[in-house]
Amino acid sequence: MNADEKRRRAEDKRAGVFADELAKLQRAEAKLAAKKTRLLADAYALTLEQRSRIGSAPSRERDMPLRSMALELGMAVRVNDRSMQSQMHDAHELIELFPATMEALSEGRVSRAHAQVIQDAGRVIEDATDRAAFERIVLVEAERQTVPRTKKYAIQRAAVLDPRPLQERHDTAMRERRVWVTDLDDAMSTLTILGKNVYIHGAYHRLTGQGTEIKAVDRDKRRAYAAAQAEAENAGGGAEPTEGSEPWFDDRLLDEIRCDLALDMLLAGTPVIDPTDQSKGGLGAITAEVQITIPITTLTGVTGSGAELNGVTPVDPETARRMAGTTRVWDRIMTDPITAVVTSVDRYQLHPSQTRYLNARDVTCRTPGCRRPAKLCHIDHSKDFALGGPSCNDNLCNECARHHTLKHATNWHVEQLPGGILTFTSPGGKTYNSHPPSRVTFVPTDDGQLTVAPF
Repeated sequence: MNADEKRRRAEDKRAGVFADELAKLQRAEAKLAAKKTRLLADAYALTLEQRSRIGSAPSRERDMPLRSMALELGMAVRVNDRSMQSQMHDAHELIELFPATMEALSEGRVSRAHAQVIQDAGRVIEDATDRAAFERIVLVEAERQTVPRTKKYAIQRAAVLDPRPLQERHDTAMRERRVWVTDLDDAMSTLTILGKNVYIHGAYHRLTGQGTEIKAVDRDKRRAYAAAQAEAENAGGGAEPTEGSEPWFDDRLLDEIRCDLALDMLLAGTPVIDPTDQSKGGLGAITAEVQITIPITTLTGVTGSGAELNGVTPVDPETARRMAGTTRVWDRIMTDPITAVVTSVDRYQLHPSQTRYLNARDVTCRTPGCRRPAKLCHIDHSKDFALGGPSCNDNLCNECARHHTLKHATNWHVEQLPGGILTFTSPGGKTYNSHPPSRVTFVPTDDGQLTVAPF
């Protein structure tokens, strides 16, 4: 073993040591957060006792114990008393309504942020038994997933048990749609549109498609120019190219192009720059596309939940059914009756079946912590094709460009286990598992309630 190899292995080992120490610190932070939560909850409980002794006094007077306690604690740690009052209430609610989550936090199995997303999503569940079932299911996800993925899963599960139907909640939320401006530093501002998620995602997809096409045209233009320059140099015996002959190239990033396109279409109704083939309709011919997953029970009206947009956010059933009735592209997805992992897909329109299968199974990039949609990722061989890895579903997964490149450029390794579970091994020898998104199905019971399906 040469010196460079020894140094690389030593550095990889140090990375593993850093990871171990960081994990220990995070568990310690979680346990400390649990102690702080109990302290705040005890303080809140004391103010409730004080309030109960006040009797039938005006509400303002009855609020004084809580206000005073919040001010006392807030001053001690330099926190606004209103914010401290909210923290006290959240701590009391977590202990009273989510004891299993509080226990997991005390043991360092989840972070305070994980506990918060479980609490935020689950507080709409009124029945204690349903709430405990929700908590038990989501904690499994929280102990192996990032906070954003846990939040998505928790919201999905809570929506099923929320006493208000999704359609009712969506219709109420739709009355809040609006557009507003927020001014920032350096003469910049943001324009925010709050609206139906199907339309917002569709608009973003169309802007992305148009921006990607502009970048592709610019890339072809650069290659053609470079080839012409090389040909001219060869023909002229190495002469310098003519000054000023270089055409204009588009140096904007995709994010910049998306922003410019959106403002162009809002202000002028059409893109100011459209370098694409006008004979084929130009940028205007690029249409929006969204992917909606809808259970057959929701499609037929038996249940009113379960539909998802791009695998990341729920869709109200009315919109999902309307779009299902007008689409020309269908995927039928079958899941394993025991594990609920997708096993096969079917679709009438011709398309590579493996891509459909993997997109349905993975939903997003499979690197832990990454949420880039699968349809924007690369299909990666867990065991390299060049090293004999087969092109079968059990050796394939979705990886975004960033993580696909990282895997091949460094000593990260990925092994695929049965059920689509991936084991990532770091250069330092640490292993991290990535599970396909959980699919828990709720079905109606004879008395009109919902229960977890027995599979």
